[in-house]
Amino acid sequence: MSSIIDFTKTPVAELYGSNCFSNAVMRERLPKNVYKEILAVQAGEKELTLEVAEVVAASMRDWAIAKGASHYTHWFHPLTGLTAEKHDSFISPTADGGVLMEFSGKELIKGEPDASSFPSGGLRATFEARGYTAWDVTSPAFLKQDQTGTTLCIPTAFISYYGQALDKKVPLLKSIDALSKQAIRVLRALGNETAKRVYTTVGPEQEYFLVDKSFYDKRPDLMLTGRTVFGSMPAKGQEMEDHYFGAIRERVAGFMRELNTELWKVGIPAKTQHNEVAPNQFEIAPVYAGTTAAVDANQLVMETIRSVARRHGMEGLLHEKPFAGVNGSGKHNNWSMATDDGINLFEPGENPESNARFLLFTSAMVEAVDRYALLIRASVATAANDHRLGANEAPPAIVSIFFGGPLTEILDNIAEGKSSNKTETGVQIKLGVTSLPSLPKDVSDRNRTSPFAFTGNKFEFRMVGSSQSISTPNTYLNVAVAQVLSEFADKLEKATNKNEAIQTIIKESYSKHRKVVFNGNGYADEWVREAERRKLPNVKNAVDGLSVLTSSETVALFEAHKVLTMEELESRYHIYLEKYAKQINIEAGVTIDLARRYIFPAATAYAGSLAGDAAALAAIHAVSAPQEKRVKRIAELAAELYEETAKLETALAEAQGIVDPFTQAKAYLEKVRPAMDTVRARGDALEELVSKEAWPLPGYEEMLFKL
Repeated sequence: MSSIIDFTKTPVAELYGSNCFSNAVMRERLPKNVYKEILAVQAGEKELTLEVAEVVAASMRDWAIAKGASHYTHWFHPLTGLTAEKHDSFISPTADGGVLMEFSGKELIKGEPDASSFPSGGLRATFEARGYTAWDVTSPAFLKQDQTGTTLCIPTAFISYYGQALDKKVPLLKSIDALSKQAIRVLRALGNETAKRVYTTVGPEQEYFLVDKSFYDKRPDLMLTGRTVFGSMPAKGQEMEDHYFGAIRERVAGFMRELNTELWKVGIPAKTQHNEVAPNQFEIAPVYAGTTAAVDANQLVMETIRSVARRHGMEGLLHEKPFAGVNGSGKHNNWSMATDDGINLFEPGENPESNARFLLFTSAMVEAVDRYALLIRASVATAANDHRLGANEAPPAIVSIFFGGPLTEILDNIAEGKSSNKTETGVQIKLGVTSLPSLPKDVSDRNRTSPFAFTGNKFEFRMVGSSQSISTPNTYLNVAVAQVLSEFADKLEKATNKNEAIQTIIKESYSKHRKVVFNGNGYADEWVREAERRKLPNVKNAVDGLSVLTSSETVALFEAHKVLTMEELESRYHIYLEKYAKQINIEAGVTIDLARRYIFPAATAYAGSLAGDAAALAAIHAVSAPQEKRVKRIAELAAELYEETAKLETALAEAQGIVDPFTQAKAYLEKVRPAMDTVRARGDALEELVSKEAWPLPGYEEMLFKL
């Protein structure tokens, strides 16, 4: 279903949210008392009753049917990292052979998908099939439209028959409640009596690649793994830096226009779009929203990128490193905290050096990132992200925070008992040209090499992978900060002199944990050595990174805040290890298949044709030595390719036979992946010697530079 809209006839304001059952729509359609009840449920002040759900369900049904919906689905986030949906129609047969269009409050609140077919990490046996989806009132329902029709999608949580979390939404919602509870305790100690709840907000910047569909369809590796397991770089890559923020080509602009239209219709505030650093790489970013809505919206953004790209004859690639040799894709998770009475807790204000609230919550962030660096690293530990972290476009695997000079100086002075000079806010940058205006200067610079960069009134968590659900990183971050705030609150509530207590807490906390603050180049080798001196962890792969999930400290942390139990953490640990192993297993299988059935036959056939040409040239006494050398080199590489592929098959078979999840994942990391790289090196070398006409796969030149 094409969404090319003439905005002169359909204004954006009229289009925006037209397919979203938002609070604004509910305010118009629901009785005032019911709408007020829903707001109280969203704020965590009341539990949803069946009576209220019945009224909402009837209104939601009428709204969806009027827009062409025939089915509804409970839309949820299983531990696959993707979304899931089971469609049910609104029809209910009548005795006279007709139908009624029905949707009850019970159907709105509760669904029942098959729990045994989703990853559970041992929480559910195969024969234990029952699972429940529960309506998430904090995230709006929406309509999904395509050429097959319109479906009402209801964001839900997914739990087992015994109430265990089988998804990413349940722990996220619990972590938000945990953080709010502890933050409110701190605010009360600071004298704030008006705030009732603290919300986390997120603005995820989504990076992705586009390739022509005709090339994608001829690349089994892209279709099956999301990345190229073979491919040599063309003469030009990204070294000219001419793609970043460059003029958007017409075909891509048409795609982006429709992408925005689709997102705006479901109430996703997509605002910024531009060319990224690598060829055919792009970014889209929304306005910040509450975390649960932002998580759902980002899943929709990824789905919509793929579906709209196909309508434009392209494929959207969300893998963190689809092309070796150029930048990969991340997802910058801009995270902040705000109260329900309108205060951003990371807003420095006019005088940050004397803003106790800002300094206290900022110190809590520093301590949380330092103490729980391993947990934060685990939140982005995936096979795909291993290709990206530490490369030129991404932060290193060392978790650190950037503040910039002025804020670091303020915090350092507090730690060292020095007085701070007044920070200059509202400073203007004078350009020295009368035709150009002066520009307001931010309180800090930005650091694209930092995993956690403070950017005015939020922290930009840059380690998240482009294909990841942002639920897990935000859940872990919320719990880590909640724990530190709970300890701050304990001290403040016992203090007789609150001002002295605040100063002491900030000083002691920042003094102990400021080693995690680093304002320099995170890509430099010197930082790796300096981080080691500071005893900061540098976990370089996902397999080792995930180990922290079952540590006694992690279990105690999550159980203390009632976010995940020991059993739920252990299940996630096993699921993520298995997912890592399965991903490498597929990639290795594709590598073997391409080497055996595509590259080796093409290379040997081409060498044979060259050998025949060389013989013909020799018969007429022409110079054939260069041709013979080329034939010999191709033959050598083809033989090596065959041999290394056999070694990869052996390593793969050995890894497949391992039962223990950690040992198996480690085998895929240490044995299978290096064997894959060796096979790739031979294949890429052959690509540079075989003519393009004889090469069986579209190359990087076509995929990266033709749209």
